[in-house]
Amino acid sequence: MSAVSQDPPFLSVVVPVYNEEESLAPMHAALLAALEPWGKPFEVIYVDDGSRDGSFEVLRQLCSDPRFKAVRFRRNFGQTAAMAAGFEHARGEVICPIDADLQNDPTDIPKLVAKLDEGFDLVAGIREKRQDKALTVVIPSRIANKIIARVTGVALKDNGCTLKAFRAEVLHDVRLYGEAHRFIAAFAAMAGARITQMPVQHHARRWGQSKYNLSKTFRVVLDLITVRFLLAYATKPTYFFGRFAFGCFGLGSASLLWTLFNKFAMGIFVKDQPLFLVGIFFLLSGLHLLLFGLLAELNMRTYYESQGKPTYFVRERLNVVAPARV
Repeated sequence: MSAVSQDPPFLSVVVPVYNEEESLAPMHAALLAALEPWGKPFEVIYVDDGSRDGSFEVLRQLCSDPRFKAVRFRRNFGQTAAMAAGFEHARGEVICPIDADLQNDPTDIPKLVAKLDEGFDLVAGIREKRQDKALTVVIPSRIANKIIARVTGVALKDNGCTLKAFRAEVLHDVRLYGEAHRFIAAFAAMAGARITQMPVQHHARRWGQSKYNLSKTFRVVLDLITVRFLLAYATKPTYFFGRFAFGCFGLGSASLLWTLFNKFAMGIFVKDQPLFLVGIFFLLSGLHLLLFGLLAELNMRTYYESQGKPTYFVRERLNVVAPARV
């Protein structure tokens, strides 16, 4: 086991790895060529997401250099889990995730980091000249990006580009699940991060097979619904359920009033009016939704208060210290 430096580096590069045995040595060389002349201390954290080939044996050799680290999963947990593990092990002030297949170019890393110095907290890469199959990858990706931008309110052109640079503090209160690595910018925006984007290079895959397939689109859609809910109602879930509850109360009340009108004005017995049962159904549904909202509110308060999670994020303080959290 190689020695671990005690001095934290300026930059942490996180590289998710899954069955990339052939690309790892060229990737390693490309990272060294891009980062060593830059002159700033760095570390590279490879996260082996349960590879079934010889990827980890290659990583074992590459990590003879103490600037390079590796984390190995017991099984395949997915790219989001791999990136989350890399972020948790990173010690740098700035973190850059990048794919291991060399479709992203490591020479873009210093450019992204330099952009942070203009006052941004996150710089996202845009693969403007993508070297992927148009029908099965590029076109679905563009459609997904437009939907994600519309739903989250964060107008990134390329949410699927792994190559980004962000200040480590942006991720302190971000937890990634499912396929949520695509929504890092949305979570960062929720914490008040200043976000920009810039073009990066994109190369054709030379080794292995692409891990992208259309089945992931459905998982992304489901995660997008979750992200939208968190962005809008994470601290006030009763507002979400309350809208539907009052809608049901309104429909139920209107149905019962119409039933009463028919009973006394038209002489139609209640038992002959289906709207009476419809009205009762909507009233009960509204009551259930209101109770769900109250339960969600209790869970939200338990989550934030028991763990000391902040409901706000402070960019800086002047002449005042941060309050102690119990």
